Amino acid sequence: MTTIKKISSLFFFLLLLGSEYRAQELNCTVQVMAPQIQGTTEKRIFEALKTSVYEFMNNTHWTKDNFAPQERINMSLLITVTSEIAIDQFTGTIQIQTNRPAYKSSFSCTVMNYSDNDFQFNYIEAQPMDFVETTFSNNLTSILAYYAYVAIAMDYDTFSLDGGTPYFQKAQQIVNNAQNAAEHGWKAFESTSQKNRYWLIENALSSTFAPLRECMYKYHRMGFDLMYSDLAAGRQGVFDALQLVQKVYQEKPASFNLSIFFSAKADELVKLFSTAFSDEKGKAVTLLNSIDPANINKYNTILANH
Repeated sequence: MTTIKKISSLFFFLLLLGSEYRAQELNCTVQVMAPQIQGTTEKRIFEALKTSVYEFMNNTHWTKDNFAPQERINMSLLITVTSEIAIDQFTGTIQIQTNRPAYKSSFSCTVMNYSDNDFQFNYIEAQPMDFVETTFSNNLTSILAYYAYVAIAMDYDTFSLDGGTPYFQKAQQIVNNAQNAAEHGWKAFESTSQKNRYWLIENALSSTFAPLRECMYKYHRMGFDLMYSDLAAGRQGVFDALQLVQKVYQEKPASFNLSIFFSAKADELVKLFSTAFSDEKGKAVTLLNSIDPANINKYNTILANH
């Protein structure tokens, strides 16, 4: 082999090595369901949609950070198409779930579990999935990119205090770009309960919700990540983190971001504190019932578990 060929082969190998190391940030699975829509054509379109969404989420570089394959953020999307308005126009819901592993453990903490009901989109089979950060191209890719950034932001928040801010800001830019969009979910006034994509980001970047983001960090880094070596200390870390939520609940008791937090964490917390000592159970149930009354029935089962 000539010297030039050797150099070319080495360069090609290094490119492959580098591209493998700089894996994309998301490990996203996708399901598309359309139980109310029948037809061979539609079935083929939804299969194509599934493939397009999968490739868009997993093949886009969302950050400038390096991710090893095993470090990718686990995410799942469930798209349920409920109606076909036109041949290429649909409405439905999109459910987003993400999780992150606890340190040195096979257990994964749920970080987000939310279903967005303002999901309208246009899709033509084999159409390219275009997204430009600075403009609103179409509702489908804007929603997908929005939740990609939210997923990354929330994951980063669990590893460093306010670590997700740059990606919440990117999601906010998508919201700003969509203010003239015909589809719902992007504007403040569209939700009297302040629960849509606009309000999720508005709250996340508000100082009022800073204690909730601090809770996310301490809950994971000083709670679940310690449990491999000291279960009691980790459980206490989770309890201490939850006390930060009281500040948010006192100011915004029915807020969107609190409901998203507890939608992800309620079952996890029941499992965690059900194995605690009696006095810890009592304190945990009192605290949880005071900051998440919607799940009182769940939390009261902690006291019944021995």
